[in-house]
Amino acid sequence: MNNDSGKSTGKYTLIASITSSLILVVIFAVLSFAVNGSRDIPLYSQVDIVAGMIFVFILSMIVAASVWPGIIEKKIK
Repeated sequence: MNNDSGKSTGKYTLIASITSSLILVVIFAVLSFAVNGSRDIPLYSQVDIVAGMIFVFILSMIVAASVWPGIIEKKIK
């Protein structure tokens, strides 16, 4: 693997990781606001939901950073 291929793989991995993490955060936010809105007495505060969104983003970035490089390398070759 030459140096340019490693740089492009890293760039694509970063973009894929951030994109997939943001998609999961949006899904989490929509579901948590929907569940919270459907109740007479809200189960979670806004701070809880935002903290959960940050937590989901961090965890999904950790997982995505280990999953995406293998997938992208297979697609490039």
